[in-house]
Amino acid sequence: MPSVPRRTRRRTYAFLASAAGLATAAALAGALPADAHEDHHPHHPGRYQDVQLLSFNDLHGNLEPPSGSSGRVTELQPDGTTKTVDAGGVEYLATHLRNARKGHPYSVTAAGGDLVGASPLLSGLFHDEPTVEALNKLDLDVTSVGNHEFDEGARELARLQNGGCHPKDGCYTDQEFQGADFPYLAANVQDEKTGKPILKPYWVWKKNGVRIGFIGVTLEGTPGIVSADGVKGLTFKDETETINKYAKVLQRQGVQSIVALIHEGGYPASGSYNYDCDSPGAGDGISGPIVDIAKNVTPAVDALVTGHTHQAYVCTVPDPSGRPRMVTSASSFGRLYTDTTLTYDRRTGDIVRTAVNSANHVVTRDVPKAQDITDLIGKWNTLAAPIGNRPIGYISGDIGNTGTESPMGDLVADAQLAYGRELDPRTSLALMNPGGVRAGLTYAAKGAEGDGVVTYAEGFTVQPFANTVNLVDLTGAQLIQALKEQVSGPNEAAPRILQPSAGLTYTLDLTRAGADRVVTDTIRLNGAPIDPAATYRVAMNAFLAGGGDGFPSLGQGKNPLVGTDDLAALVKYLTANSSASSPLAPPATNRITITK
Repeated sequence: MPSVPRRTRRRTYAFLASAAGLATAAALAGALPADAHEDHHPHHPGRYQDVQLLSFNDLHGNLEPPSGSSGRVTELQPDGTTKTVDAGGVEYLATHLRNARKGHPYSVTAAGGDLVGASPLLSGLFHDEPTVEALNKLDLDVTSVGNHEFDEGARELARLQNGGCHPKDGCYTDQEFQGADFPYLAANVQDEKTGKPILKPYWVWKKNGVRIGFIGVTLEGTPGIVSADGVKGLTFKDETETINKYAKVLQRQGVQSIVALIHEGGYPASGSYNYDCDSPGAGDGISGPIVDIAKNVTPAVDALVTGHTHQAYVCTVPDPSGRPRMVTSASSFGRLYTDTTLTYDRRTGDIVRTAVNSANHVVTRDVPKAQDITDLIGKWNTLAAPIGNRPIGYISGDIGNTGTESPMGDLVADAQLAYGRELDPRTSLALMNPGGVRAGLTYAAKGAEGDGVVTYAEGFTVQPFANTVNLVDLTGAQLIQALKEQVSGPNEAAPRILQPSAGLTYTLDLTRAGADRVVTDTIRLNGAPIDPAATYRVAMNAFLAGGGDGFPSLGQGKNPLVGTDDLAALVKYLTANSSASSPLAPPATNRITITK
């Protein structure tokens, strides 16, 4: 059953820039005073009021259930074994959230960014208008921006917030796009000319005297992982300093309960969503950038909802005063949601930190679909079908996108090499960033196309960014340095292993440290060592050609040639190299030799 809308009118938010259950439960030590109780009588409120905070992150426009490993989570069993559970799909997410809100008159729903961008065709083809419409129906209250909210630039982000038809593609239906009913928060994203945030930095949720402030930030390093056009004219400030700044602003307004929505994350010690993150001791179960942020964000902030790394965790990390504080993330693609209880003290206006508890829950597919979301998906699928259902190739088995070197990554690199040679026969190799390979290809049919058939929609899901394939000249020395940048500099702690085209081989020795993990004398192209003094014509997407993902050497290429978009190159390769009688086999992933 659709939920009864909680809003009677659409909220609007000013754009300020000129650019225009089996789930783990982590509870903090301690207990409430004996007189604490949840207020079910708003006319006679008690001192303590439990507020339900539902949260999720990194949806990436996955309205339909994601396929393959992208549509599963790993669940730790009581006996220590693990199993996988199918998860995700906004029709199911809506049902789960609506069920979770029952019996909780004080409930707020927040998100941690990357709700759009890198989306499957159903949403991406329409500049993510379908996802914003779905989020409105989910009764999302507030979200931070993520890096992918900037894929199409600040003006397009403003349109998602405020509505209006797309400046180039116009309106897709007879109704103008209304924009988001919820505010996007971008406290640390400033217009470089005015120094002001491009969107609201914070927002306050209010009900019957209960007030909780939300501050939203994205990772400071966004310019390094988004195309230059997407962040032109913008400045990204330090996450911690920004949160601390606006926490003081909220406190001056009398708001003592504060939640930070941070599009930056960590890496738990386990891949199971219900792993007890605090079992080794507070904070020991998680690593990554969010740990330092959490340790330095002011104690005035009561909880941190995070994202970006697509990991699942419910952890406590001590704040600067040494008190444990909840830090959560709900994986990605709508597979999980987090249910956190914040106990509000009406006397102090603050959250009773010792009573905070939280758990991640699976968005299982064994509940009824939300009919209003089904109808919305059907509307957009009707518009997308003529494009999305077109066959573009044939495969003989699943081509996955996981692993240091993935079959899908190799396939994309091979497609870009083939396309590069069409543009310039001197093209020697291609490199693909792993984060740009958003999904694999599954052999099993998703619709009526038949097993082994690859549709345009499936190809779009793999490469939704509309990057161009660029050719540049690199010296052998620059190429070697670029390979070493996979495991050094900004990529040392969390390596980004480029996906190589056929013919490029080398050894990755994980027993070594830093750049030495790429063994120089093993780097070969078609069996021959790379000559540092020679010039190589290299194909890559525009993002890498701009030095993105921490590869400055790739940004030093000479004689650039800009080709077609990367998806077109993949479509052309699949069409040319596969047929119903001769499907393409998954690449063998033997280009990088890994020593552990």
